[in-house]
Amino acid sequence: MAGCHVSPVIFRTMDIMKLQRLAPPENLSRMNTSRFGGRPLWFKPFTVVKVGEQSFGSGLVMDDTLAEKKRELYQAVEGINRGIFGLPSAKKFEIESLVQQLEYINPTPDPTLRLDKVAGCWRLVYSTISILGSKRTKLGLRDFISLDEFFQTIDIAKSKAVNVIEFSAKGLSLLSGQLSIEASFKIASATRVDINFESSTITPDQLMNVFRKNYNLLLGIFNPEGWLEITYVDDNMRIGRDDKGNIFVLERFEDRTSTQAGGGSLYQAANQAVNQSINQIPLHFLFPTVKG
Repeated sequence: MAGCHVSPVIFRTMDIMKLQRLAPPENLSRMNTSRFGGRPLWFKPFTVVKVGEQSFGSGLVMDDTLAEKKRELYQAVEGINRGIFGLPSAKKFEIESLVQQLEYINPTPDPTLRLDKVAGCWRLVYSTISILGSKRTKLGLRDFISLDEFFQTIDIAKSKAVNVIEFSAKGLSLLSGQLSIEASFKIASATRVDINFESSTITPDQLMNVFRKNYNLLLGIFNPEGWLEITYVDDNMRIGRDDKGNIFVLERFEDRTSTQAGGGSLYQAANQAVNQSINQIPLHFLFPTVKG
């Protein structure tokens, strides 16, 4: 339409009027200036990016940023035994700062709508759950028992999760055991699931006897009941925060069922034979603080 043409002079005049409205009063501009330069403190520079420029190469930049932050996080958690027995405050701050940076650039903002990203087997690499002081002593985790791997297997078809905490008795290299906790979950929001505890078991029986007196303490530490916010997930890393304020960082792991099957019946037979032999040894001989 011929009547829609606007003179460039009018545009420039309008721009000047807008800038005049945005600028602070003259005396405020003089008073509140930064000691690092002549700009007033209210001034915040910004960059205007054209749509074409924003999309070109942005995916590659994001992928590089994610990969770098994940490398930094893996380096930060190396050699800390998942933080289960406590960390210096500086190390904890370093790890949780990296966690927050990853959460900020989460590539899957609605994880419960993409449960294929969550399904499968995961291994814990860091958690703010800690076993310290008298708890560690009561559970025999100072002298007698070592905590090994922590796994979580999620079956989205059944809305089930199984947490497995593996442990071994020191000095008994062929004896291994685990605490298994089964739970169900249901979607509460685009990022949150509600979790209900269903059952737990400890095997073998000999180690169950060691934990029996403080079983409620052990279960209270690892019981997942409550809710879990999935704050980051990609193809091989997942981060979550629960209703108790805990943080969990996990990495995707090969299916433990197929891994154990690789050992076949030989592994099962050897473990069973060792357990039978151990059952014949008085409990107070293996663990002096526990009376049979």
